[in-house]
Amino acid sequence: MEISQLAQILVALGCPAEKSADMAAQLDKRAKQLAAEKNQTYEEALKHLLTLMKQGWAAPK
Repeated sequence: MEISQLAQILVALGCPAEKSADMAAQLDKRAKQLAAEKNQTYEEALKHLLTLMKQGWAAPK
C-alpha cells in the first residue's frame, strides 16, 4: 500500500489531516516490522494496527 493511500485511510478514521502522512509512514514501517516479527503478512499486520488506531480515536475524551 502506498503511503498516500494509507494517509487517506487514517484521515477517514479520524487522524488529523496535517499529521496523516507522517503517521502513515510510521504505520507502514511498524506493519513491516510486525509482519516479520510475528511471521504474518504485511496486510494482516497493517489491519491489526489500523484496528488499534481506530479504537484509540473512538475512545471518549
